[in-house]
Amino acid sequence: MRWGPSSALHLLRCVRLRSCPRRGRNTLPLWIREILAYMRLLVQSFYFNSLTDSDVVFDSVFEPVFWTVDYVTRWFGTLFVWLVVILVGSILVICYVILLPMVLKTYSPEGIAWHLCYGHWNLVMIVFHYYKATTTSPGYPPTEKNDSPFVSVCKRCIMPKPARTHHCGICNRCILRMDHHCPWLNNCVGYLNHRYFFSFCVALTLGCVYCSISGRDLFLEAYNAIESFKHLDVVKPGVPVTGMGVLIGLLPPGQTIYQTPAPPYTFKDKMIHKSIIYMWVLTSTVAVALGALTIWHAVLITRGETSIERHINSKERKRLAKRGQVYRNPFDYGRLNNWKYFLGVEKRSHWLTRVLLPSGHTPPGDGLTWDIFPVKKDLIPV
Repeated sequence: MRWGPSSALHLLRCVRLRSCPRRGRNTLPLWIREILAYMRLLVQSFYFNSLTDSDVVFDSVFEPVFWTVDYVTRWFGTLFVWLVVILVGSILVICYVILLPMVLKTYSPEGIAWHLCYGHWNLVMIVFHYYKATTTSPGYPPTEKNDSPFVSVCKRCIMPKPARTHHCGICNRCILRMDHHCPWLNNCVGYLNHRYFFSFCVALTLGCVYCSISGRDLFLEAYNAIESFKHLDVVKPGVPVTGMGVLIGLLPPGQTIYQTPAPPYTFKDKMIHKSIIYMWVLTSTVAVALGALTIWHAVLITRGETSIERHINSKERKRLAKRGQVYRNPFDYGRLNNWKYFLGVEKRSHWLTRVLLPSGHTPPGDGLTWDIFPVKKDLIPV
């Protein structure tokens, strides 16, 4: 191969082009270019195609807000879990250190047996279901190629979505029969741990109601005692005695200050009363708030739908009502059958072993396929 002037000139030109940066090349940092590309995508989504509607515009405008909320919730999930552990632990310390000795001294043997049995059963149910709800995977659709049916493709995962599957922005993946993402669990509530979540809500609500009712009289006594302590604290520890008081012998010789007696309470008494007030206020507040949430989820389970499906079904009812049609939830198998399917009750003994006692059984089915038509007979004959 011969080297001529043209070959050498071509080699020098290539070296020059590689060594010199291109004119007009973007020198911005990568993270800034990513943000600009993301904002450009949001703007382009407004006029992407003729299917753009108000929902698409709303999602595009508030996408940064949704991203911020998801990011904060993801990082504060562990903090919320520790907060639940600390609050429940503080109530347990008060019950075992303060209330249990009082119960053993004042209650009858029947009352002691009732409180010990019910209290510890409730405690076991709370701890077991909370642990299972936080550590159990909610269920994810398969990522490899398979023959499972799907109803759509996730716009974020770019993966097939089976029926009743939705994408969680906080977990950043699709969840089987997703209900919602619970920050108090730092986990999604889905197909595999929905029963644990609901059972935890029921057990904690019952425990708070139990503490609120059984501790009402103790709360009133503690509140009145704290109020009386405040009045006693107003009295000054010493009052100077002058004038005729010294002459008539109100004080011993050489003493000019009248010392009031020591208060009839101690620091320990005050802390005990404040602890009882704290327990009653906390359990009563949680009983009302969590009780309302538990009732709402019970209504959804009775209807055979999740929190997300409730909004979807509501839109479908309105849309079909305008056409003079009636929408029926395809996953509603009847009230009793919905509860049997949700709790995994397959025979009568399961109402005790799987509902009233801790149980780690998995829900029926695989979470990928569902019967889409209501049935008249029992799904699980009991």
